[in-house]
Formats: sequence, structure tokens, C-alpha cells
Amino acid sequence: MLELLLPPPVDPLWDLTEAFGADARPERLNLVLGVYRDHTGGTPVMAAVREAEIRLAERSESKEYRGLSGNGAFNRAMVSMVLGTGEAAERAVAVQTVAGSGALRLLADLVCRTRPGTTVWISDPAYVNHRPILEAAGLTVRTYGWLDAEGRSDTAAMLRDLEDARRDDVVLLQGCCHNPTGVDPSPQAWEAVAELSVRNGWVPFVDLAYHGLGDGLEADLAATRMLAERVPEMLIAISCSKNFGLYSDRTGCAVVLGASRQALRHAETALQNAARTLYSMPPEHGAAVVTAILEDDGLRAAWRAELDAMRGRITANRSDLTAQLMGLGWESQAESLARQKGMFSMLPLTPDQMLRLRSQFAIYGTTSGRVNIAGIPADRIPCLAQGIAGVLDAVRDGVSDRA
Repeated sequence: MLELLLPPPVDPLWDLTEAFGADARPERLNLVLGVYRDHTGGTPVMAAVREAEIRLAERSESKEYRGLSGNGAFNRAMVSMVLGTGEAAERAVAVQTVAGSGALRLLADLVCRTRPGTTVWISDPAYVNHRPILEAAGLTVRTYGWLDAEGRSDTAAMLRDLEDARRDDVVLLQGCCHNPTGVDPSPQAWEAVAELSVRNGWVPFVDLAYHGLGDGLEADLAATRMLAERVPEMLIAISCSKNFGLYSDRTGCAVVLGASRQALRHAETALQNAARTLYSMPPEHGAAVVTAILEDDGLRAAWRAELDAMRGRITANRSDLTAQLMGLGWESQAESLARQKGMFSMLPLTPDQMLRLRSQFAIYGTTSGRVNIAGIPADRIPCLAQGIAGVLDAVRDGVSDRA
């Protein structure tokens, strides 16, 4: 049987991570995976998470099954955190998932169960796993514009493309800190998206993976909350990997907003059935940790302070890199980086130039130009800036990208 298996495509991010691990150069720098690293290059457990884990361990009495929807208190906490306590939260149902990717897949399965072959629109460029997840669920994928030639948010192109989205199509939107570009629409652009959704009848599908790491938790959730107030139906995939640092605990939530209680009951059951056939039910630990934090005033305040500090360090990294590139004579490229926000940035380099950055300077990012700004030790930012400038200098001096 296995001899009949054709060579499957490799995951580009994990393929690069393996290549980094095999690189013997001591100066190598891994900016591929989206994890927060402190000034030493480590990925620490947040103090609020550690304290919550201690408390949970002290009072742990059972590891009995939670059920197909997972931890109910966690689900309620996610809805409250993302949507607040208004009308939108009252017409939402949620199930715990295996991280944000699991939420994306469960919601994609829900869409396919509702209307097989539904067209889902994603940005171009998009998170590397969006298309594979959606197509694996049996959905058709189309793209809408995201950036202009200068690397700015291209609202006109986005709205022009989404005019072709039909009633009951689904449009996948990253709620903040766009991956891979770090470029988000303006508040006015978000308003226009909501108006277009209502007018043309397509369903927004919001991916929330980085809230709290852009402009602050409340500001990063503003677009999602505005959409929830305006549209009759909406899907939301939530990840706790980044803002709680629960990467390997795989903690997430799928939320559905609908216009009737019956529709929501059916949606919840469909999500439970999809989970049952994929993994039965999600792991408890991460959800219990998040719930313990959000239900305790002291832990919640400590977590928010840590999250703000993480965001501050990411912002400082980007500002430092911008200043370094300015000093090396690459002003327009630096200005492009300065407009971005969140964990990732897109370097102004071609795929061949990214390969040169890797081979010549031992700096690993994706061929699309994406690098993890949150993963740079502060003392390595000059090295990154010099590597970028070195690649750009080679192009300016007429050296082949493929050298």
C-alpha cells in the first residue's frame, strides 16, 4: 500500500526549521516560526500561566472527560474576552478546539457541511496554512488583494475583489496583526468591509491569533467586535498560543454567531460532531489555565501586564530594526517595516534574496520575506539589519540574486 503513496508536499515552515537545525553556523538566526522570544532568545512561560498551573495542580481532583465542546467555562471566557458582554455575545456559541488551527478546520468543516464546495476568500498573501486547511475541508479558495506596490494596505483592491464574493460565500479576515505582512486595514476600511458584507450577503470568518500583540488587546479586538455588531452571521477562530504563550498546549476556540437560537444549536452540534470524528475532544490543560487567569482579577491583571510588555518588546524590535536600516541607507525599506505591526514583518526582499540572506548571512525567514520580529534577540538586530542591507547592496551593485 505505502509504495503507492505519491510524494506529498512538505510544510514550508517546518522544512525551514529542520534546515535551520542542521545548520552548523553558530551565528545562525531562526526567524521562521511564530513564537515570542525574550531578550535571551528563549520562549518563557508567562508568570501568570505558571501561577495558574500551580493553583490547578494543588486542587486537581480528576481528569475526567469534559465533553465534545471541551471546557465550558473556557468557551464562555473566550466569547466574553473577544465580543464583550453585549448583544453579539448573546447570539454566539463556542466550542474548545485544538488551538487556532483546529478552530479553522472545525469551522471550515461546518461551512462545507452547510454548503459543500462553498467559496472561501483569503488575502493574497495569506497565512501559509489557510489554503491547505480550507481545501482539505472540501472548500473552494479564491483570493483578494491586500498590499499595494509600496507594501501598504490596499483597501481599494480588497473591496474591488470582494465585490465578486457572492451571497453565502465566506471571507476569511485576519482580525489584527496580519500574517505574513504585519499590515492591517484602517478602521475606515474595516467599516467598508462590514458594509459590503451586509450588502452582498457573504459571511465574515475572522482568524484571531495575535490579539494583544499589535496595538493592545482592546484595540486589536475592535474590528472583530464591530463586525459582530453589524453582520447577521459570523465565524471566529481564536488561538491562545501567542498571547498566553501556550504553544504546545494547543488551546483554541471556535465561535459561531447566528441570528436564531435554533441555528446556533445546530451549528454547535455540527462542530461537536466534526470534533468527534477528528480528535473526539480537546486537551484540558491549556483551557483550564486560561480560564483560571481570566476568572481571577489578580492573575488577569498580571497576564495583561505581561502581554503589554511582550507587545512593547516587539514594537521596540521593529523600531530598532527600522532605525538600523535607516542608518545603513535603506530609508524606503525601513519606512515600509515601520508601518507594520504584530509578531511578523515582510522584508522587502525577493525569494532569491531571502535565499541569499540564508546562505550568506545564516538568517532564516520564509521565501515570501516573512520574519518573526518577536523572535529576534535584541543584540542580534544589528546583524539582521546588516544582512538585509548586504542583500540589498548586492542587488544595487549588480550582483545576481542567485549568486
